[in-house]
Amino acid sequence: MNKLKRMLCNVPVFLWICFPLAVIAQSNGQQNKLPLTDLSAFKLAKSWQIAGDVIMNPEKAGALSIVKGTGVLVNVFDEKKKGEDLLTQMQHGDMDMEMDYMMARGSNSGIYLQGLYEIQLADSWGATDAKASDNGGIYERWDDARPEGQRGYDGHAPRQNVTRAPGVWQHIKISFQAPKFDGAGKKTENARILLVELNGIRIQDNVELSGPTRGALSQQETANGPLRLQGDHGSVAFRNISYTLYNKPRPELLNLNYAVYKGKFDGEPDYKTAAPEAKGTSVLLSSNVNTLQNDFLIHYTGDIKVAEPGEYSFNLSVPGGSGIMRVAGNPVVTVKENGGTGKVTLKAGTTPFDLYYSKVVDWARPALGLVVAGPGVREYLISDGNVPSSDMVDPILINVTGKNSLLRCFIDLRDGKRVTHAINVGSSAQVHYTYDADNGMLVQLWRGGFLDATPMWHDRGDGSSRATGFALQFGSAKPAINKLSDATAAWGSDTTGTGFKTIGYKLDKDKKPAFSYSIYGTVVTDATTVLDGGQGIERVIELQQPADKLYYRVVAADKIEEIGKGLYIINDKSYYLHLSDDSGKPIIRNSGLQEELIVPISKKLTYSILF
Repeated sequence: MNKLKRMLCNVPVFLWICFPLAVIAQSNGQQNKLPLTDLSAFKLAKSWQIAGDVIMNPEKAGALSIVKGTGVLVNVFDEKKKGEDLLTQMQHGDMDMEMDYMMARGSNSGIYLQGLYEIQLADSWGATDAKASDNGGIYERWDDARPEGQRGYDGHAPRQNVTRAPGVWQHIKISFQAPKFDGAGKKTENARILLVELNGIRIQDNVELSGPTRGALSQQETANGPLRLQGDHGSVAFRNISYTLYNKPRPELLNLNYAVYKGKFDGEPDYKTAAPEAKGTSVLLSSNVNTLQNDFLIHYTGDIKVAEPGEYSFNLSVPGGSGIMRVAGNPVVTVKENGGTGKVTLKAGTTPFDLYYSKVVDWARPALGLVVAGPGVREYLISDGNVPSSDMVDPILINVTGKNSLLRCFIDLRDGKRVTHAINVGSSAQVHYTYDADNGMLVQLWRGGFLDATPMWHDRGDGSSRATGFALQFGSAKPAINKLSDATAAWGSDTTGTGFKTIGYKLDKDKKPAFSYSIYGTVVTDATTVLDGGQGIERVIELQQPADKLYYRVVAADKIEEIGKGLYIINDKSYYLHLSDDSGKPIIRNSGLQEELIVPISKKLTYSILF
């Protein structure tokens, strides 16, 4: 790694600043992109600028290169001049948002929702004990009046540390629910972080915020406030910032009347002539107006009131039976078994609706649920909360035991392809990989939980599992080693004619495997080791009998860019790949719609993947 540090320190640094003009428009209930063609979407701060690209040295704190252009928002941190926080012109209440961000080595930043509640951004790469101050944490509140050592409180660490290397793009999704106030301005409901998903992994879930976190713009909570990006603790870059605002009044169900009919119903009775078991009015859509547990039908009529015209979606839950929801006499959701969805365009104001729930299955608990979402309205339960998850399947998750765990199975990849002879290797450092025994190649690599084996063991199962984290993939399944007439020859798509034969693997004392196979008359040993701090992996491939014109395909990707001798950044700054000095001369070449990095191999090849 010392050689890697030296090479990265030689990446040139240059700055370019431009401040053209543009306008930002708000809309409600639709995904909007924050324009990054200039800084007009923000209240100006001197340390921020717009760029076309940015390169951050993963081994040197604060070092970065900026490329002229648009689309990337960059905070250039200077210890002497410090930096400033950046506020959007846009104000928000309830909001979903997502963005890519890149951290410089040792950098610290944050996303302040409404300028008050901070989701921490930090270079926590390799941290083993995640805290609220680590990447993806909800930062703590602060009270100087509390006893020493207790002044920081109500912080929430991420469930696990899935931080990627400094200098690569990371992706975050946030769902935020703003505090609620009555007509007199009194707070009636605390703000909530409904979801934080980092690099494809859920790390925060339904966290109530008792008040503003430390460093907030104010201690006064409001229904709306600006988005704030922290810029005073290090260099950071953002791109692809999108958001959806939910600031319209929720739909209401009014004038609810119900009638309960006893019996098994395949369809609806004639409501004009059938005698109901019970009937009345209700302030809430619920199955609790009925005392029967089975063999009944509940029919509701009423009005649905919306403030914003547009398309609304409905999800109707009727456990143990069937049902229908009609709006203005037209079917919107038709349910034959347990639940269903549908959409309808509504005008502002009230529209008549009706629905029924017929229950015939003895073992199911009665529960009528209706969920609605629409323009400017986040999905919510408009009926009572007595809705069971009877159709949910509890996931069957496999965790790592000891330092390493192995599982052989089919593995389904992100691109939908299946590896039929996969060996999955999990580590206690929460860095895991899949090895394709049919081709002797590394298929995928991920950080977080190990395997979701629900498809393999639920019901009859299909023998497959999937990674529980967002996995890096290294190209389609092809032999890792090929004999080529020259470096331009096509790579073989299978092992036909290569003499390929799987030998198996040997485990060391920590159950770490070293795989072996024969190909082109030589025996290959393939061993992978997780780097300290879980920062990536190192791979060592050794050949017992050298052979002529053998090449190793290290990776196939959409983009492979060399940024230093033996150092590459892959797929739009997704991860780093470092080839050791003992490798042959690497070659980047086109292969259909992708690029390949291949290396001539005689005795040994060592390379690392940092992510």
